[in-house]
Amino acid sequence: MNIGFIGTGIMGAPMAKNLIKAGYSLMVFNRTREKTAPLAALGARVADSPAQVAQSSDIIITIVSDTPDVESVLFGENGVERGLSAGKVVIDMSTISPEATEGFARRLAEKGCHLLDAPVTGGEKGAIEGTLTIMVGGEEAIFEKCKPVFEAMGKNIVYMGQSGNGQKTKLVNQVTIALNLVGMTEGLRLAREAGIDAHKALQAISSGAAGSWVLSVLGPRVLNNDFAPGFMIKLQQKDLRLALEFIGKLGKRFEGTELTYSLFTRAVEKGLGEQGTQGLINLFD
Repeated sequence: MNIGFIGTGIMGAPMAKNLIKAGYSLMVFNRTREKTAPLAALGARVADSPAQVAQSSDIIITIVSDTPDVESVLFGENGVERGLSAGKVVIDMSTISPEATEGFARRLAEKGCHLLDAPVTGGEKGAIEGTLTIMVGGEEAIFEKCKPVFEAMGKNIVYMGQSGNGQKTKLVNQVTIALNLVGMTEGLRLAREAGIDAHKALQAISSGAAGSWVLSVLGPRVLNNDFAPGFMIKLQQKDLRLALEFIGKLGKRFEGTELTYSLFTRAVEKGLGEQGTQGLINLFD
């Protein structure tokens, strides 16, 4: 099975590497061609356009930043659509609008092709180690066909139902983790203001009822002034925007999400967007 991979950034590059390690023949494309060099060194072929990727691949994986980027990659000039033929499968592993995803699936179905929306969580570490959680929407038969591909990149692979449901599940994840980030930020700030040892405070609360992945993984990075991105503040802010847009279509208000989005927006405006999400604490310096 020939696989095409579009988007070799922080997450995409190690995911593509794991596909090569699993024995798949890979063709890759990235707007910045230099970023494909490490994959080329492992045997991947480098394409000149998304259309060329689609022409040469049975399955085309995309992982880019936002909804307009996915639309451009799929349907823009020299986009994936130009290289498709009936029966091919596109797997979008970006985090984008569920509504747009459903529209993209319909457009690809008109060409006899299939779309799975399969966003991921687990950060750069999970991408490198092949332990990502992958939440998938689309036709179940196509999901089953592609499951071995997912298993080369992740460990917790959950089929969520119809097209768009993978993206909806990812928004649930992003709302939950963002609120956890706010909780960690508030807690560590309070420890500092209280004049207690923040490292010991983190040790004390991480194994109790307050414990979470955010505290255990990102908390120590905060205390060590390590703000390198596993996932950037600007991308978390974008995902919260998508969540609020979706929530608005439901006719609901989620005030915790609104507050958290406002904090991440302020962090982006302060110039912290390229930092890892743990850098939210720097908003209050």
